[in-house]
Order: sequence, then structure tokens, then C-alpha cells
Amino acid sequence: MTSTKSPAVVPKDLLLPFVLITSLFALWGFANDITNPMVSAFKKVLELNNVQASWVQMAFYGGYFTMALPAAIFAKRYSYKKGILLGLALYAVGALLFYPAAAYEQFGFFLLALYILTFGLAFLETTANPYILSMGPQETATQRLNLAQAFNPIGALAGLYAAQNFILGSLQSDDLDANGNAIYDTLSATAKAGLRSADLMVIRNPYVILGLAVIGIFVLIAVVKMPENSESDTGESIGQALKRIFQKAKFREGVITQMFYVGAQIMCWTYIYQYAETLGINNRSAVPYAMTALGIFLIGRWVCTFLLRYVNSGKLMMYFALLAIVFTLGTIFIDGMIGLYSLVMISFCMSLMFPTIYGIALDGMGDDAKYGAAFLIMAIVGGAIMPTAQGMILDVGGSGYADTQILGVPEVNFSFVLPMMCFVVVGLYGYRSYRVYKD
Repeated sequence: MTSTKSPAVVPKDLLLPFVLITSLFALWGFANDITNPMVSAFKKVLELNNVQASWVQMAFYGGYFTMALPAAIFAKRYSYKKGILLGLALYAVGALLFYPAAAYEQFGFFLLALYILTFGLAFLETTANPYILSMGPQETATQRLNLAQAFNPIGALAGLYAAQNFILGSLQSDDLDANGNAIYDTLSATAKAGLRSADLMVIRNPYVILGLAVIGIFVLIAVVKMPENSESDTGESIGQALKRIFQKAKFREGVITQMFYVGAQIMCWTYIYQYAETLGINNRSAVPYAMTALGIFLIGRWVCTFLLRYVNSGKLMMYFALLAIVFTLGTIFIDGMIGLYSLVMISFCMSLMFPTIYGIALDGMGDDAKYGAAFLIMAIVGGAIMPTAQGMILDVGGSGYADTQILGVPEVNFSFVLPMMCFVVVGLYGYRSYRVYKD
């Protein structure tokens, strides 16, 4: 009788490398989600408008766009391990730069630190994602990446926990008086300057500790022997490889879709604090809702890893995109806590999207996956551009979040029309991936 046993998601002989590389997914998840609440924190501490505060995400995700292709070239020329080590080094430098940034009290310095930090994340993601795809049979590559990506929200939850307990809970600029008004706004210039200095130190400390921890991980990976796929030097130019990969429709459209997806994810996770504030929930009290969203996201990752054994990845992603559109409509048009719950539930739908887009776009690309991965990481720039666009909507009536109404709902509600449009793009890509693409 012929065996029909499914191939292992991760072969036993590659289990240790898989675990070590998967730990990096949690590491950049931590950086992502300790940073999301900083948009609101910097807005209050440094008295910025919504567009200026969104530059936090512009710097953070702009670093991905800048460094992803150089990271792929480096990994192609040297090795996965060296790419990972360089990424960890840049990650540590960016985090440690928060120390002088707080001393100088310059918003631009903080943005520079985040920009350099994400140079490191670009190296890690560009290297780790295709590495995971290569660690086993091609048939289980998308499942394997979904499994590894499931550890990303664990790091993200830790980042949110750190933000809540070590940053947001200690910021004096977020304190309210008995009437619910911000005390910070009533202080003299001298008192405000002292409080600003103290709050910037509060923001600084977790990043500095993070930088030191990353140095420790750098040392660990440096001393561990990691396997590397052998490659022959064909003498082919980068231009030839790029021309070949961009001839594939599912790759081209995958890059575009990834940009829209990441934009949607960052908008939903960044502006949950502003949405909650219009319901009378301050930043620290809003963190549990963000953590719940991440918890649901994590559950979704595990559920989808199971479902992908039975359902076509593109079809499943299309269904999840449609469900995300429904929850986004609830976020826009349902007032009160039900709207906030709808916003939280979008995270379940998003759980499948990043690794599935990634897996579909790189399917069958072989060694070209290193360059293809770079463009899919560059697509993370959607997380820089779209939150700024959402911030522009929030500034329509003033620097508040409900200064005016658009289509009968507060501007913060209406602003979620942007992620809804992104989910339409994701749904179309899911449909095309199982009905149209043949290569």
C-alpha cells in the first residue's frame, strides 16, 4: 500500500536551526509593538499634531524600505548567518541611540534611532523569512512560515506589556485632573520642560535595555553553527535576476498587496489608542485592548497553520479579507464599545495575511527568493505611508480625534476606510492566487 503521509512541516534534522531563527520573529515583533504606542506618547510629550506623531511610523517602516534590498544583496553574497548577525548589530545600535536622543530631547534624534533600528529589522526579516521557507519540503513552505510567524505576536505581546507597564503607565504627560483634563496642558513652561525631560527618560529606558538584550542574542547566534544552503556562483547580475522575478505576475502583485496589507495592520494597531480615547479610555487603559487584538492575532496564526493543511492558501486569505472588511465596517459605523470590539477582531482576520502573501509570492522562485524577499520586505513601507495618510484624516478638524464628523461618524471612525480599502486589495490577491496564476 502506498503511503499518503504528509511531509513534515519541519524536518527533525533542521529543528534546532528552525527554533533559533524563529526566535528572531518574536524579537522584531517586540520592536514593532513597543513602538506602536509611541505615536500617541510622543504626540503628548512633545506636543505634536497627528501627522507629526505619525512620523514615528514613517521612520520605523521607512528603514525597512531603505535597507531591504541591500540586505538581500548581502545575504546573497555572504550567508544567512552573516546577514542575521549584521541585522542584530544594527538593531542594537538603533536601540542604544535612544540614550543620547533622550539627553538631547530632539524628536529628530529619536526618529533617527528608530530608522537605524529598523535597518537591523530589515536584515533580519529579509534573511529569516526565506530561510524558514527553505527549511524543509516546498509543499509545506507556507505552513512552515505561518508556524514561524506565529511567534511574532508573542514578541509583540511582550512589547505591548513593556509599553504599558514601563512607559505609558509612567508618563506624567498623560495624567488627567479631576475633571478629566490633561494636567500637562496647564503647566508653566519651566514645569513642562522638567516633566518632558522625565518622560523622555521613561521612553528611553526600555529601548536601551532592549539594545543590551539584542547584543546578548548576537553573541549566542555568533557561536552556534548554523546550516547554510550551498549556492553556485553563476555570475548572473542582479539586474538579470530582478528582471526574471518581476516577470511573474503573482510576485509583482504580491509586493503591491503586501504594501497594502502592512499599511492596514499598522493603521489598525497604531490608531486603536486614538479610537479608544474618543470613548474615554486613556492610553494605558487602552493597552489591554491592543493586547487582546494581538492575542486574537496569535490564535488566528495557529488556527490558520492548521487550516492551511486542508484549504487552499489563496482561497482562505480571500475569505479572511472579506471578514476583515465586515469588521472594519463595524469599526467605522458602530458607535461605542461595539465599534472598538470590531476593531480588535480585525486582528484575527489579519493573522493569515502577511506570511501567506509572502509564501504565495515567492512560491517556486528557488534562489531568486532572496531578492524577491527583499521587495516583499520593502513593501513594509506601507506601514510608513498609510498611517500618515490616516493622521491627515484625523487632523481634518483639528489635532483631536473627534473634532468633526465625516459621513455622520467621528473622523477617527471614518479614517478606518483606509484599512478597509487595503483589505479589498488583499482579497483580490487571494482570489487571483487560486483562480488566475499559473506560474
